Amino acid sequence: MNAKGKISGFVLNQAMNYISGNPEKNLPKLLNWIDALGIKDFESQSRVFHEVLDHPDNVWYQYIMGLWRDIDNDVLKAVFRNFGLNANILSFSKQRELEKEHGCNIPMTILIDPTSACNLKCTGCWAAEYGNKLNLPYETLDSIIRQGKELSIYFYLYSGGEPLMRKTDIIRLCDEHPDCQFAAFTNGTLIDEAFAEELLRVKNFIPIISVEGFEEDTDFRRGAGTFKKVERAMAILKEKRLPFGTSCCYTSKNVHIIGSEEYFDRMIEWGAKFCWFFTYIPVGKEAVPELMATAEQRAYMYRQIRKFRETKPIFTLDFWNDGEYAGGCIAGGRRYLHINANGDMEPCAFVHYSDSNIHEKTLLEALKSPLFMAYRNGQPFNENHLRPCPLLDNPDALAGMVEDSGAYSTDLQNPEDVRELAAKCKNAAENWADVADELWGCFGHCQGCKNHQNA
Repeated sequence: MNAKGKISGFVLNQAMNYISGNPEKNLPKLLNWIDALGIKDFESQSRVFHEVLDHPDNVWYQYIMGLWRDIDNDVLKAVFRNFGLNANILSFSKQRELEKEHGCNIPMTILIDPTSACNLKCTGCWAAEYGNKLNLPYETLDSIIRQGKELSIYFYLYSGGEPLMRKTDIIRLCDEHPDCQFAAFTNGTLIDEAFAEELLRVKNFIPIISVEGFEEDTDFRRGAGTFKKVERAMAILKEKRLPFGTSCCYTSKNVHIIGSEEYFDRMIEWGAKFCWFFTYIPVGKEAVPELMATAEQRAYMYRQIRKFRETKPIFTLDFWNDGEYAGGCIAGGRRYLHINANGDMEPCAFVHYSDSNIHEKTLLEALKSPLFMAYRNGQPFNENHLRPCPLLDNPDALAGMVEDSGAYSTDLQNPEDVRELAAKCKNAAENWADVADELWGCFGHCQGCKNHQNA
């Protein structure tokens, strides 16, 4: 981190110490001091913060105060420093400069599979399609992060397989890179007291625990007894005041549970500070297309998530339906990319095709490869950003990019032809198109619009 980063980190640390003394009193006071400095670039952000902090009955006021109440102070400082400052505020302009210099996408984050091994076998999961014996050596993981930091990337996500099968190496990487924020999509069953103590020590790792609803639905997809193990893991994290989130895959079978008020309230009760929603994608030859949400079900989730953002103190992200905020598809290095446990660099975790491997190319070389450049040149894949995905929403787009770039299937056990994959998504894309176009017409915010009505 350069001198500017160190100074910014010091100022942030002092501000956090001040706020922690009395968040309800000192946070608004600090904002007023910043306003008095007349920082022009901060004016729009200041208005947003005032809208929250000047109205204690606002749900986001409750959320912000809950961060100081529920999360260990030193861990919270690390999150603000590493994720807020290093990975966002200090990196954004630098990444845009690098994009101009190199003529390719520079992502905000990298999703890495340390291993393809998993202690569960979930129905319809594509992760096992890679094979369960693949592992990225520690030295490779460390090299990816070091290369990423050269590109001003300070946020790293893990998936798998089950990433916590590599607990020791994950903690070692947290120690080696204390200026980075790490997180992992995990089934949660390997989180115990000892691991939680390690998280308190390193301070820069956040679990994102996969849950499919309540006990019946979670155990249906992940195996009997899984739900109780997950609840135990969340109880440990909550007790130790460690931040964590949830990851929810909504399918045709569980969508009305995942989108229910009861479920949102339960996530808050568990102690989750955020939830990342995904919809089921039929990736891999063993996929179950019948689990894909219908267009009506996807619209239901669109409405429910937006409704509860106004009333529930939990931060939510919808990987597909939030395309309007992200300007369309974020894959292909535009905001993130995926490196699987074999080292194949894929444009997206749901796109198992690649023309580059981290064992053979640098990260920057991969971002300049034909497949990643095809993403860059094709984005956005649809003017309607509620139809952002080149697979789920515009399947011919993905097929064309894979074929034109000469990319190969990264599924080592049962390689899937991209046209076969695209065909599984064609009906869903066509059915969603009309619904998405109607939603896009008014963003679902028009008073009296039927898009506001519950499905």
